[in-house]
Amino acid sequence: MSMITMIKPIKQVHNKDVVLFKIGSFYHAYGRDSYILSYLFGYKLKKIEENYTTCGFPTDNISKIMAKLEDKKINYITIDKRNNYEVEEKSNNGNLNKYDEVYEKARKYVNLKRRIDDIYESLLEDIENDNIKEKVIQIEEVIYEGRKI
Repeated sequence: MSMITMIKPIKQVHNKDVVLFKIGSFYHAYGRDSYILSYLFGYKLKKIEENYTTCGFPTDNISKIMAKLEDKKINYITIDKRNNYEVEEKSNNGNLNKYDEVYEKARKYVNLKRRIDDIYESLLEDIENDNIKEKVIQIEEVIYEGRKI
């Protein structure tokens, strides 16, 4: 049984919580939750089946993650795969939950970061071409045009 098969029903119940799945010595977040963690902690996203994204972090970091989610008033739950996917820890901010608000910021951040990364990769691919210097100069002009010297 794939992990996505397990995630979907859990996220239907906990759709406004960041769900952290403990698998071995790592915690993993999927879908929208992975966007939030990428936005807040800079974790890299990885595409998996059915166009889902995931990110993970070592179990040693869980205290830092929970503290920041609590500070940002984002509900979360932790689930251990070994314990039949039962909820181990939970933080509930009730009506103060900022999950949707932070997700919208995270979605915009992730989408823009992907575009910037694509531009960066494209420039690296062209680094040997003669016209790369002109491209970089044009980018610098756009970036620096609003700055005062």
